[in-house]
Amino acid sequence: MKTFSNASPRDAQQAVKLAQDAHKGGKAVSFSSGGSDLLALVKERIVKPDVIVSLRGLSNANQIAAASSGLTIGGETTLDDISRHATIKQQYAVLAEAAGSVATPQIRNVGTIAGNVAQRPWCWYYRNGFNCFKAGGNQCFSFAGENEFHAIFGGGPSYIVHPSDTAPALMALGATFRVVGPSGERRIPAAEFFVLPRVNAQQENVLGNEDVIVSVQVPALKANTRSTYTKILDREAWTHAIVSAAVVLEMDQQVVRRASVVLGGVAPIPWRLPEVEKMLTGQRLTEDLAAKAGEQAVVGARALSKNAYKIPLTKNMVKRTLVELSTRA
Repeated sequence: MKTFSNASPRDAQQAVKLAQDAHKGGKAVSFSSGGSDLLALVKERIVKPDVIVSLRGLSNANQIAAASSGLTIGGETTLDDISRHATIKQQYAVLAEAAGSVATPQIRNVGTIAGNVAQRPWCWYYRNGFNCFKAGGNQCFSFAGENEFHAIFGGGPSYIVHPSDTAPALMALGATFRVVGPSGERRIPAAEFFVLPRVNAQQENVLGNEDVIVSVQVPALKANTRSTYTKILDREAWTHAIVSAAVVLEMDQQVVRRASVVLGGVAPIPWRLPEVEKMLTGQRLTEDLAAKAGEQAVVGARALSKNAYKIPLTKNMVKRTLVELSTRA
């Protein structure tokens, strides 16, 4: 492991300043929230920071505040705290379930919402030191190699899948990220936060090297909103979704008035399904409609040599998730 120094700023502005100063001195900088993913990358020499700026001590960065306008979640709030928070469980079930599904209890106790949405891909080529697109190279080894867990939507030139569980939930909820950087503060809708490889093959989001996620804002939901997060794994724990779905439905009894459906585990970004949302809106949520939505969910999917199984898996998971939501009061 490369030798590095550690910095512990008191607030986001100081964190940005520390990163700027280090960069001016020709040093590589990494921000650390929970740190479990970063530590693994550093140990494997995939990331080689000279300075790690720890965000865990930022003032008021691990608070959850509920108001009539919605919810504010500090960027350093742990996934465990989010999954157990009474208001989130009651009003934003999709987020509580997504946070509670991440990895293991030990990881959830230290992993943060900011770290989870900004984590790097878990493609084994990237994680094992191959000079792929994500590592600054000019090739995606998964395209003709081991690709059973890779993208069926939005791939090219890289076919990674975004590993975050909370990201699809936040996109389905219409969340916004509050980010502090060298130019000040800005707010980035979740729908604009993640970027496809064709936009930037080396990066999964719009964050700059000196940007810090300060908090996440989730708008208030109507009282008749139902939501859930479904996740399919290849083993019971300590892994990422093969396929997942975050579904938020605003209901009038059994009629869908508004729908948000976002997939995880199938694309380089959380993958929204606008045609499925249109199909559901204004319709009574029946098993037949859920089946049609499942069929629509995989329109445009393009399998690689070893991941075609994801297409029927996605179709059936979307149907099952909608049927389950139809039975909720």
